[in-house]
Amino acid sequence: MIDAMARTVTPNGAKKSILRAFKKKRPLFMWGPPGIGKSDIVGQITKQLKNSKLIDVRLSLWEPTDIKGIPYFDSNSGTMVWAPPAELPNEEEAAKYDNIVLFLDEMNSAAPAVQAAAYQLILNRRVGQYKLPDNVLIVAAGNREADKGVTYRMPAPLANRFVHLELAVNFDDWFEWAIGNDIHNDVVGYLTFSKKDLYDFDPKSPSRSFATPRSWSFVSELLDDDEDETTTTDLVSGSVGEGLAVKFMAHRKVAASMPNPTDILAGKVKDMNTKEISAMYSLTVSLCYELKQASDAGNKKFDKMVSNFLRFAMDNFETELVVMGIKVAITQYQLPIDPDEVDCFDEFHERFGKYISAASQ
Repeated sequence: MIDAMARTVTPNGAKKSILRAFKKKRPLFMWGPPGIGKSDIVGQITKQLKNSKLIDVRLSLWEPTDIKGIPYFDSNSGTMVWAPPAELPNEEEAAKYDNIVLFLDEMNSAAPAVQAAAYQLILNRRVGQYKLPDNVLIVAAGNREADKGVTYRMPAPLANRFVHLELAVNFDDWFEWAIGNDIHNDVVGYLTFSKKDLYDFDPKSPSRSFATPRSWSFVSELLDDDEDETTTTDLVSGSVGEGLAVKFMAHRKVAASMPNPTDILAGKVKDMNTKEISAMYSLTVSLCYELKQASDAGNKKFDKMVSNFLRFAMDNFETELVVMGIKVAITQYQLPIDPDEVDCFDEFHERFGKYISAASQ
């Protein structure tokens, strides 16, 4: 179990640390509660590396022979040799890539005998007659003993072979990921307003459903087939828990009464009848998403749409919401806003420029 006083890192911080450890081929272990995004971080890192392949091994499902291989009699040499496991990369496969990321997931949930076999692989980069190719990079992950999962205490010699990182939930990192992965606007808007609800895991609670970045991604997927409110509420409750489901569905009702983002960007809607703050967060995300689609499609009215967006924001949004909208538009979506082509840009910059600059520091 990791020390309660251990230094924690954000998901983006973990990615930087792993990439740096990879340069020295130093194995690294990520600790963290369920649903926090450990597996996704490794997948993102693999995509960042040139010409790389990810091999995801769930050690909790393996037997010792899955690592060591199966012994058989070699009639030519008259000795017993080991057939290496097919899941681990051989030299022929490794030659096709610059790097192979070997992800040993749920490592401390594996039986002690499996951990012992993995220890040989990590310590010597070989087990039995099998040898890891030189371009294989090792990263492992697991839940903490306090997280109510099935875990085995990692032997000290094995633990000492790793660089250890304790992962913590970070809303800003999740927000960046959510925008880039098309998480539903209602989910992003609600959690932007109520950040504490992104993660609500209590290992002492008997509830089987609880909020994590992973379970909120489930909610996002389920909203794509929003057939009826009762079924949607049941599914949201089964993903993040009943209490948060009630709050989230109430937010959706208010968000549904907000003006259509397309009409706002077309200049057809100038103001709002309601100022419910959580729904306004959802509307801001939706507006930025619509602008992103217009930009990607090369819409000739893009500059006018940006002008309508800024004018609507100035007339209806509080400063915090305006700053968030510009952060999403420029930082996350990287919208090509040209000040010379946007009618009200000078007025907008005069009113909010200092706040946006302060938030960017």
